[in-house]
Amino acid sequence: MNQMKRKGGIAPDAAAARDALDVLRDWAAKADPVEVAKLDPAIARLLPGAELPNYPDLNRDYPADFTPDAAYRATMPDLQNGPASLIQGAKRHIQHVGISNFRLPIRYHTRDGADVTLETSVTGTVSLEAGKKGINMSRIMRSFYAHAEKTFSFDVIEAALDDYKTDLESLDARIEMRFSYPARVESLRSGLSGYQYYDIALELVEHRDQRRKFMHLDYVYSSTCPCSLELSEHARQMRGQLATPHSQRSVARISIEKIHQPHHTLWFEDLIDICRNAVPTETQVMVKREDEQAFAEMNAANPIFVEDAARLFCEHLQKDARIGDFRVVASHQESLHSHDAVSILTEGETFEAESLDPKLFSTLFHVG
Repeated sequence: MNQMKRKGGIAPDAAAARDALDVLRDWAAKADPVEVAKLDPAIARLLPGAELPNYPDLNRDYPADFTPDAAYRATMPDLQNGPASLIQGAKRHIQHVGISNFRLPIRYHTRDGADVTLETSVTGTVSLEAGKKGINMSRIMRSFYAHAEKTFSFDVIEAALDDYKTDLESLDARIEMRFSYPARVESLRSGLSGYQYYDIALELVEHRDQRRKFMHLDYVYSSTCPCSLELSEHARQMRGQLATPHSQRSVARISIEKIHQPHHTLWFEDLIDICRNAVPTETQVMVKREDEQAFAEMNAANPIFVEDAARLFCEHLQKDARIGDFRVVASHQESLHSHDAVSILTEGETFEAESLDPKLFSTLFHVG
């Protein structure tokens, strides 16, 4: 007997397995199908007549020359746009459904009259009524490609939004485009210059027949702690002890609603300048010794807590008539503490929120 020992007894041989299979088939043939399914749905395959079907001999070669015509396409199933009976879960209105991180090259105008082509990540969504199964997401992409060859502006985004809002028969819609915008920045004293890259997003939202435009910018700067600066100077003066204040890379995410001002465009460079005027200690691109010394002097002249940063950005944003509601999210990524110092300041109702994305501040890290 070629049998193997097993826990709790001896493993059956082939003959014992055949006997057990006969018993199982006899029981399954007489049992209720629900009972069979509860025990193991695979048992139903053991019953007479339930063997694997004989599939036809299908062609396994890719038909490179096949071209579907309109009649053929009409026969193809489209479950995403099927009837309400196919809806799974609660039959509820969905505020946003669409695509995220759809990428393509887009041209943008610059303040000096030039154009720049940048890889752009697009998020496009529409609302979905409670009685509709889904949307055809490829229509969002097709609508964008129809306008992508034009020099991009909010006017072209609006045209794309109009297209897919109509195609998808939706009430509300939203487009967001994210990109890294290069701007040449001069060094502080050496006369050198280099490209600073700014994470920017343009957003167009239509909700309840109201269309609004938003711009988002991440501004990266150095923040010197005012308390640490004073304590370092105290050590120098009182004890002749060399000490240095702590400063750290910091990020402010500025989100603003653009107010229509005829003949007064709010350029990307304008929003960058507003941030730079509010907090001038922007991180540097090209640095020689004289620039590094200048940066140390600039930090000493502009020490700020995270609360100061939020209020300084606010003060300068309030002065610009092209800007409506706004939000400032600031993060000072501490070199003293093992945690960060953060603040949020909002102007108007648009960006007010009782609850925050739990990972909001972790998205503000900018690595070189």
